[in-house]
Amino acid sequence: MNILIIGGGGREHTIAWKLSQSKQCEQLFVTPGNAGTHQIAQNLSLDVNDFHGIKQVVLENNIQMVIVGPEDPLVNGIHDFFLSDISLKGVTVVGPRKAAATLEGSKEFAKEFMKTHNIPTARYDSFTAETIEEGCRFLETMEAPYVLKADGLAAGKGVLILENLTDAQNELRQMLIGQKFGKASKKVVIEEFLKGIELSCFVLTDGKNYLTLPMAKDYKRIGEGDTGLNTGGMGAISPVPFASPEFIKKIEDRIIKPTMDGFQKSNLPFQGFVFIGLIKVGEDPFVIEYNVRMGDPEAEVVFPRIQNDWVELFKAVGTQTLDQHQLQIDPRSATTIVAVSGGYPEAYQKGKNITGISEVKTSTVFHAGTQMDEGTIKTSGGRVLAVTSFGKDHNEAIEQSYKALGKINFQGMYYRKDLGFDL
Repeated sequence: MNILIIGGGGREHTIAWKLSQSKQCEQLFVTPGNAGTHQIAQNLSLDVNDFHGIKQVVLENNIQMVIVGPEDPLVNGIHDFFLSDISLKGVTVVGPRKAAATLEGSKEFAKEFMKTHNIPTARYDSFTAETIEEGCRFLETMEAPYVLKADGLAAGKGVLILENLTDAQNELRQMLIGQKFGKASKKVVIEEFLKGIELSCFVLTDGKNYLTLPMAKDYKRIGEGDTGLNTGGMGAISPVPFASPEFIKKIEDRIIKPTMDGFQKSNLPFQGFVFIGLIKVGEDPFVIEYNVRMGDPEAEVVFPRIQNDWVELFKAVGTQTLDQHQLQIDPRSATTIVAVSGGYPEAYQKGKNITGISEVKTSTVFHAGTQMDEGTIKTSGGRVLAVTSFGKDHNEAIEQSYKALGKINFQGMYYRKDLGFDL
């Protein structure tokens, strides 16, 4: 079977790495890919939203399966595009259709979905430039800290948490009138701050049946002790030490099952990954957000722990036979630590030579913001590499990843040295 993965980050390299281990995978293509996927697949220089270019590649290379990594093409309707074209009939697309992808494309839509299906989440309301004064008054009814979320896609950076009411009201104006996050903040969701510890839940669904993947916890802030600006993610661990079997059952009963039932009742066709961002408040789980694809960097700890043939699982998504499969999970802990470019998540330089990856023998190095330049691996993004290791517990796995990172170098390289500090 010939397979195409759409995307070019750490998540896509991880998926490619897993699929390349399957005997059923004949040829593997990734667009646009990175220096890591270059070593195990054929990279294609297509934009993830170039649906007509992707169609051409699929037809020319007899591709029978397309796995969509990032959210943009899903929110823009790539699955619907395939379904509407008779020449693409029979190609399995892993990723929800446009209507279902709105769960990530609009924070307000996601909150309304949760309200409709009685899924526990924070109190909220949403506002536009026309209702900005109402928004400022709504903030006065809340307690600090104040949470402001751009309604649309903002590459993981559209959430502000502020301690001061006046600052929150000023930021609301900046988002709605000053277009701080561009089109993404034409509407802003204000929600109650929930105090607790976050974790990520992942579900693979075929539209009827589903499998719950191992939970993970990621670290989003650039600074140690969870300080500084939000990033796409500085590392992750799986399993989650504080997620007891009793707590996981609450997640299943109160959140996963109502979400899956909600897809049917709200007519949201979903074949692919559901990422449920959770927070544990006391002993209860609440939903912070939905994403409609696998998380990154959580993919780098979840996929290595799943020992199934992923071509088989993705085929089952296409044929709606996931109920015939059970996940085989490695019981060990996995940890990934992300090395980023100096200055990220603000301005940073690209094109720095990366050395030492080949010296890493006991961990796996997943590429994110890298590219091949005349045989040399160079930095091309903010999050550059994710180093994943196994251990008997998360502490041992973390230690292994730090040892591996000690062998890798590029100018300005930075990574957090405190992962697991809150566990």
